[in-house]
Amino acid sequence: MLTKVQKRDGSFQDFSEDKITNAVYKALRSTKLDDKRVAKRLSYEVARRIEFDFKTIVPKVEDIQDVVEKTLIKNGYADAAKAYILYREKRKELREEKTFLGIKDDLKFDLNAIAVLKQRYLLKDENGEVIETPKQMFKRVAKAVAKAEKNKEKRKVLENEFFNAMASREFMPNSPTLMNAGTKLGQLSACFVVPVEDSIDSIFNAVKDMAEIHQSGGGTGFSFSKLRPAGDIVMSTKGSASGPVSFMRVFDVATDVIKQGGKRRGANMGILSVNHPDVVEFIAAKTNAGFLKNFNISVSVTDKFMNAVVKDKKIDLINPRTEKKTKTVHAKELFNLISTMAWKTGDPGMIFIDEINRKNPLKKLGNIEATNPCGEQMLFAYESCNLGSINLEKVVKDKKIDWQKLKKLVHLGVEFLDNVIDVNKYPLKQVEKITKANRKIGLGVMGWANLLIKLGISYDSNEALKLAEKLMKFVANEARKKSAELGVQKGSFPNFKNSTLYGKYKAMRNSTVTTVAPTGTISIIAGTSSGIEPLFAVSFVRDVLEGTKLIETNPYFEQTAKEKGFYSRKLMMDVSKKGSIIDVEEIPDDVKKVFVTALDIKPEWHVKMQAAFQKYTDNAVSKTVNLPYDASVEDVRKVYLLAHKLKCKGITVYRYGSKPEQVLYLGTAPDEKDGHVRAGSEYSGGCPATYCPF
Repeated sequence: MLTKVQKRDGSFQDFSEDKITNAVYKALRSTKLDDKRVAKRLSYEVARRIEFDFKTIVPKVEDIQDVVEKTLIKNGYADAAKAYILYREKRKELREEKTFLGIKDDLKFDLNAIAVLKQRYLLKDENGEVIETPKQMFKRVAKAVAKAEKNKEKRKVLENEFFNAMASREFMPNSPTLMNAGTKLGQLSACFVVPVEDSIDSIFNAVKDMAEIHQSGGGTGFSFSKLRPAGDIVMSTKGSASGPVSFMRVFDVATDVIKQGGKRRGANMGILSVNHPDVVEFIAAKTNAGFLKNFNISVSVTDKFMNAVVKDKKIDLINPRTEKKTKTVHAKELFNLISTMAWKTGDPGMIFIDEINRKNPLKKLGNIEATNPCGEQMLFAYESCNLGSINLEKVVKDKKIDWQKLKKLVHLGVEFLDNVIDVNKYPLKQVEKITKANRKIGLGVMGWANLLIKLGISYDSNEALKLAEKLMKFVANEARKKSAELGVQKGSFPNFKNSTLYGKYKAMRNSTVTTVAPTGTISIIAGTSSGIEPLFAVSFVRDVLEGTKLIETNPYFEQTAKEKGFYSRKLMMDVSKKGSIIDVEEIPDDVKKVFVTALDIKPEWHVKMQAAFQKYTDNAVSKTVNLPYDASVEDVRKVYLLAHKLKCKGITVYRYGSKPEQVLYLGTAPDEKDGHVRAGSEYSGGCPATYCPF
């Protein structure tokens, strides 16, 4: 009996006839022969041939592949053999390119994922040389996070489960965990909020705290609403205050100087109340090119303000130092300015602060005023949170959602993120104190667009919205169950009795359990679509390395094209010039509906999808409403009004081409002539101009 196969790196693994069956089946499917019985029969023949030819020596992977080719040809499947040969050649080229990058790929990532791993995640020595493989990275992370478990036997079990979930790309924690777990730095959280009070000491202490957090790999959010307005009196000197926007510049310059963990630039969220006297200056801040480039900015708006917009009433602007009215303005005019600036520059977004605090499970501790850089994590002053995402693409089996598998991943994800709180090395003592008092975690999802594609559901459909609610409700309920179970086993979070959860549950480990993050580079590592975003392009050119460009096509589109008989290399090239297939005549309408892209979708569907997920998310949902270049200011206004109506906690729009620099180009980019859709190496979807490190 054949028991072992020699891999390309010289190591040995168990022989698996099932792997041969899968390879043969894929080759047959590419020729529109979807017959697993034929694949099984052919793989049986391959296995017997190998057993006969390799009685005394262990076959190599290439030996088995050679026999597969010959068997396909012998049995009259020449087209399938050709497809298999082309696949082998493609894989060979990919291996050679990875070798050029100097990374041993022991988990079969695509080339761009390897490039991202090398750039950001794999450990390096003092000379900048990579000293670990992707598998070793996941083992490092799994071992470090499992150390929170005191029972040695369970710790080992958890370590294996954590590793398998990451190695299979079914679950990924946020970037700081992948980067820092098991290292001397050991800071594993992505999201922080730092308070800014109305004094020079507080402002510059906040800058210092921000620097500490950025160096450790985290991102920071600030509310500048307590700072006195420009021109207000400074009592100690009898001079004039410069206002919140000028002080934001200090934070921005400091962020430029301090590169996060030496691996990425800093990311900040700046928030100002709609009732602040300097709100107009804040709204228009990004009209100056390069100003506050390390900030996303959002206006904190109240229900009272939004109602005043609808009813065309006035609101008061209040000096936070004196708490006295300084001016009365038309709410609609202010709202129109927000919409116009968002149309023009992509900023500001909005956070709906009343909705945030209505759903705040820790109301007794006070109001929340700020969020993390991407707006999906609401936090108290000095609070932090760690995030992780389940790859939904991996829970689809035979065109159905495997709910049992999803349940297991949710439970595993909650335990992983809860462990992070205990093994984490916090950058500041006050951060550790409040984080451990509330034990917030943010388990979310990614790969939503690919899940819909695998199920044959159009993103912009009522069916997709209903499924979004059903799925996120399931995730939320199972996450709560697991947190309650951990609460019984390990104890509830210290502020449990001060929370709205007290009385509903006997115990609860975490005050919040769910967050839908944008995922960014972790979705590239996972090889799936970003967060709950639609596809940004069906086919496009990816800038992998300096001077290296690769055409990436959604694998399900390529598979569908082959199965339905409209595949051609020329078609794939043509699609990569547009990104969208909506106007390609030879593609059937039913395929066009499923493979819809962000700019094909009407703005209201973006908002509806965000709201569907928000309905069952403790924290918030990161989602960009992508608008075409010819969208109007009125389109932006409608988006913001609908987001408030549907009880989103925040909203961001991006009109294509509204910023001079972006990481997605539709057609010809400034430095090229080929006219393909082109994406940066770390762009995975969402806002093509906002740097999202998480």
